[in-house]
Amino acid sequence: MINVERFEERVAREIDSGLLPSCQWAFGLDGEVVASGVLGDADQDTRYTIFSATKALVASTVWTCLGEGSIKLDALVADYIPEFASNGKENITVEQVMLHTSGFPRNGWDLDMATSEGRRKRFANWKTNWEPGTRYEYHATTAHWVLAELIEVATGKNFLDVIQERVTTPIGLPRILGIPESDSDNIAELQHVGDPISPDELEKVLGIRELPVTEVTPEALISLGQPVRRALGVPGGGGVTTARNYALFYQELLHNKKGIWDADVLHDVKTNVRNTFGDPLFNTPANRTAGLVIAGDDGKASMRGFGKTQSPGTFGHNGAGGQIAWADPESGLSFIYLTNGLDRNMIREARRGVALSSIAAEVTKA
Repeated sequence: MINVERFEERVAREIDSGLLPSCQWAFGLDGEVVASGVLGDADQDTRYTIFSATKALVASTVWTCLGEGSIKLDALVADYIPEFASNGKENITVEQVMLHTSGFPRNGWDLDMATSEGRRKRFANWKTNWEPGTRYEYHATTAHWVLAELIEVATGKNFLDVIQERVTTPIGLPRILGIPESDSDNIAELQHVGDPISPDELEKVLGIRELPVTEVTPEALISLGQPVRRALGVPGGGGVTTARNYALFYQELLHNKKGIWDADVLHDVKTNVRNTFGDPLFNTPANRTAGLVIAGDDGKASMRGFGKTQSPGTFGHNGAGGQIAWADPESGLSFIYLTNGLDRNMIREARRGVALSSIAAEVTKA
């Protein structure tokens, strides 16, 4: 039994004020969705673009390959994809790609990534931005395009179909990545909201007056809502789902009742922190496993996108635009919050996420 009254009061704040057009949330417990809701211009069946929260789904498909031995973490990517071994990338391992320590975060992609041939041509031209394995920098999309190709090498099938066959269908979920253009009904339209953060506020919080230029631009985020890009199935950020369905995905990560993953592999990816390099923007240890982020017990969980009341073992992967996705093995809760309002003020958005997660983690204690 959970009490979501306090959570519902907090989650309504931005909707009632007119800042966010809609939001949807769900709690999972004991393998089921035990509470859910929606506010604003949406309903329970509305699907949302989940951005980088997609990364956990793609990684979970790689884990099935790790369990069967068709992909190995310590293997070189170039052993599977020969075209990858160019421009300083020949010694990059699969593990480094999954940890965002592989050194190629600033390379481009486009609709040509729909085919293996197109991806491999891109990989051959990609360059390293720094020496692989020496630091951490978030790979917004590049790393997961490589993971997509690795899945195809390991299985001989289209990576989007493999994700569906191996993960979503066994859980009883519809397709989440690679949504056909004909299936665009009831998907919340992405909207920019609010005013950008001022240089003064940014300096007060982060000590800088201007954010570094990255791949995650307002234009790039909106583009992921285009039907043609949803159909492409961008593995680093193109997932489309409901809060209820993704809460069930995280319940399966907690319990593995369908036996999707090898038990030892699943335990490792939920507990074994392999990347503790500091984040270049927040100067916070990354606390990354082979596919997930761990809250940790160093008092910096909120800097990793979690709340302040979860257990240190809480794992998940949030998404741009304020999407929240995590599971707490201590309480057994999974929590998903989705919105189609892309807040231009990153500090406000981050504080909202911390507040929602902090309250959400306590709904079993009320």
